[in-house]
Amino acid sequence: MKYYFVVGEASGDLHTSNLMKSLKERDKNAEFRFFGGDLMAAQGGTLVKHYREMAFMGIGPVVVNAKTILNNLKLCKKDIADYRPDAVILVDYPGFNLKIAKFVKTQLNIPVFYYISPKVWAWKEYRVKSFKKYVDEMLCILPFEVDFYKKHDYRVHYVGNPSVDEINARDYKNETFSEFIVANQLSDRPIIALLAGSRKQEISRNLPPMLQAVKGFEDYQFVIAGAPGIEPDFYDEFIKGLPLKVLFNQTYRILAQSQAALVTSGTATLETALLNVPQVVCYRTPMPKLSYWAFKNILHTPYISLVNLICGREIVKEFFAKFFTVENIRKELTQLLHVKNYRKNMLDNYAEMRQILGGTGASEKAALIIVEKIS
Repeated sequence: MKYYFVVGEASGDLHTSNLMKSLKERDKNAEFRFFGGDLMAAQGGTLVKHYREMAFMGIGPVVVNAKTILNNLKLCKKDIADYRPDAVILVDYPGFNLKIAKFVKTQLNIPVFYYISPKVWAWKEYRVKSFKKYVDEMLCILPFEVDFYKKHDYRVHYVGNPSVDEINARDYKNETFSEFIVANQLSDRPIIALLAGSRKQEISRNLPPMLQAVKGFEDYQFVIAGAPGIEPDFYDEFIKGLPLKVLFNQTYRILAQSQAALVTSGTATLETALLNVPQVVCYRTPMPKLSYWAFKNILHTPYISLVNLICGREIVKEFFAKFFTVENIRKELTQLLHVKNYRKNMLDNYAEMRQILGGTGASEKAALIIVEKIS
């Protein structure tokens, strides 16, 4: 069978590469073509467009790059039409992928699968109507999404969460702290990890105040997890003269050896919890007061971090919009590092979150649904 994937960011590249691996196990004749990234390319097939050329976030960058986005859409539609796959698999990235879903379903009549639901439960709930029209099967990775879609009379599948699989199958799983610091030429002080986002805009907003917040923690060393697809010298302007390191392609290794982490919202908050690292969720927004008003009055979600959303209550502190201050972040980090019961309570709640998510096998379950549907 021929499969076409459309992925627009780094986390999608990772999750989809594992889905491709599972599809190859079920379909020995699987052929792939895709908009995606390097991890997907490593599984074989043809990379048509890299997600680095598609990752525009926020109204300003989208407007400025409108022509590029339109050209990418035209290329994607034409390429799918020429390739004539047996299935099109869309991964998150709704602004782009819903247009592709409509085109594929109405013009080509090819089965459309959506792996990793967009966060329509947070905002743009009206998009559910488009899913019902143009998507044959929605494969969700968050358990509460099943009830959300049920409310809209739309049957979806919860296949498990791919981050559980990826954490479980990670390299260097049994690495010791000593081995890690020797391999990366670090000191023997305990580590605080800094995960400032996956896009340049996020990093530029979040990293400078994160660095301010960790000042004064002299007994610790700080390691920045470099984002996939971001060139190393981008970080240079932020860390000039500071005693810290940026390590690329080692996010899980860094977290596994860290005493605590400062993390922007997104998949990273979930990964940090799965690796049992106490965290402070911090996400700086432009126009903080207006951003908070929008969160309270426009978005339909009580939290921004996946950890809290999965558990349905506050497990980790979220400092965003008007609550994003260096003082708040520093105070919470101090609690997590030095107050034993406070730290233990967060770790106990992580254990509950893992139970809710369930075990491994998300990619295998998703692959089974796709293959059975088109066979």
